[in-house]
Amino acid sequence: MHLLLTDRLTCPRCGPPFGLILLAHRLEDRVVHEGVLGCPNCRDAFLIAAGFGDLRAPPRGEIGPGLAGAPGATDGDGAARLLALLGIVGGPGTVALVGEPARAAAEVARALPEMHVVAIDPDLRQWPEQERVSRLAAAPGLPFFPSSLRGVALDGRLGTGWLAEAARVVAPRGRAVVVHAFAEARERLESEGLNVIAADAETIVAARS
Repeated sequence: MHLLLTDRLTCPRCGPPFGLILLAHRLEDRVVHEGVLGCPNCRDAFLIAAGFGDLRAPPRGEIGPGLAGAPGATDGDGAARLLALLGIVGGPGTVALVGEPARAAAEVARALPEMHVVAIDPDLRQWPEQERVSRLAAAPGLPFFPSSLRGVALDGRLGTGWLAEAARVVAPRGRAVVVHAFAEARERLESEGLNVIAADAETIVAARS
């Protein structure tokens, strides 16, 4: 997990406006390999182990299977498509890839050298470190401050609540992309204040004005 990302994280239990405080046990080249993120409000602690952050609110239990797949399950064509749908061509900032889109994190990071990519899926605990990619698990939502991300690509199979979270964290002029979209996804995104600018049977692209 990249050191600078910790400034954008909020407590999964308390939510905004409670940020997290990092205690790094092993830090190399601005990447936290081992450490703890603590909440000053609820006093809960969220572990970073082998560079993977467990940003799940209690009860946590074991980390189950995700949607990203086994290490190396990348898709270059999928990454190019995600980049086009997100509409990001450069500049600094942070983008989150959640669920199946997270498998394209390394390709997205290479295509956007000034951006930081947050890949969110339980499967990523087994994936190797990649430059400018932070890996984590999150629940029940996205542990970021409102309007703090340039874009979010989200797997619709995670459920309705994640659409509201994507809309909450997307900055003005940013986009939320939903793959494996379900029937009510468009209506839910619009109810959260996003404008749907493109849609087909399985993918929706919505923008924050």
